[in-house]
Amino acid sequence: MKLGKIAILVLLLALAGCVQQAQQSAVEEKLKVKDLAGREVEVPKKVEKIAAIGPGALRLVVYLQATDKLVGVEDAEKRWETFGRPYRLANPQFAELPTIGAGGPDDPKANVEEIIKLKPDVIFAVVNAQYAESLQEKTGIPVIVVSYGALGNFRTKELFESMRLMGKVIGKEKRAEEVIEYIESVVKDLDSRTKNAERNWTVYVGALGFKGGHGITSTTCRFPPFEVNNVFSENIACKVNSTAHVFIDKEFLLKEQPDIIFLDLGNVRLVREDYAKDKNFYESLKAFKNKEIYGIYPFNFYNTNVEQALVNAYWVGKVLYPDRFKDVEMKKKADEIYEFFVGKKLYDKIVERYGELGKIDVSSW
Repeated sequence: MKLGKIAILVLLLALAGCVQQAQQSAVEEKLKVKDLAGREVEVPKKVEKIAAIGPGALRLVVYLQATDKLVGVEDAEKRWETFGRPYRLANPQFAELPTIGAGGPDDPKANVEEIIKLKPDVIFAVVNAQYAESLQEKTGIPVIVVSYGALGNFRTKELFESMRLMGKVIGKEKRAEEVIEYIESVVKDLDSRTKNAERNWTVYVGALGFKGGHGITSTTCRFPPFEVNNVFSENIACKVNSTAHVFIDKEFLLKEQPDIIFLDLGNVRLVREDYAKDKNFYESLKAFKNKEIYGIYPFNFYNTNVEQALVNAYWVGKVLYPDRFKDVEMKKKADEIYEFFVGKKLYDKIVERYGELGKIDVSSW
């Protein structure tokens, strides 16, 4: 009888040890991180399935080469045209994934029921802290807020922190560092080519998208493809507003007479329509008279397409400093950039939609 009691006691102790070990193991399998909204979030140590909602969250998943972990995408990613978003153009299979919300810049309208059904281990979201908390409470799934920082800037502290955080959570730390290093290497290359170059021209970029399409008067001083090519005071828009997007007056353009004008090819049709209505204005601009009008690809669509901004940066450098970019063949350089970021050479496809990077033939207008 005594031996039986001892055996039972030994068994109970063993079971208690197993339970304690299992509890410790469960704790060890969790990882606590701080997201870009300053929230502490506990996530599984091994993440197999993910969801991404809000402006640009899916793009970062593509950059990190983690698309195999996706359980679904937003409806907007299926409905919107793909040419303005290379990450989507490179992944047509996204259209076949389940829909996890409406998508959109202000309220992504996540589909709580569908997300619960798909059971992602974590949700990456470009949303505010309040939205993240609400979604986490409703789904019971960790929500990590990520951010791009200032719109249009492709090397913000927030963007790099977001990629590193996502990389840590999904086991893509090495890839996150590779992406950051690639961006910095491009910036360094452009700076070394242009920092001591002569600048005997003034420039302007127009028809920039800003919460919709706009004509020639839509511009900004803080235009990254200019800034990484050491173009600052030469950008006439900086005389109007040095920090943000701005709509300038046509009279200002007539007064400043920029030598070279770049137009966003995503909105160039609006400039062409305006040209038909106000031909005298355009023919009074020196850049139009001298045929110094160049196209650039739109790169702000559901947040910043980093790869497209970098393609534009090389193109701007080639236009402004031809001698210093003789070795850069744009198709080859563009495809190198697209392939690194989204896994495919896309230049020919993007040309189908927007045309080649080159001069815009305004004589045909």
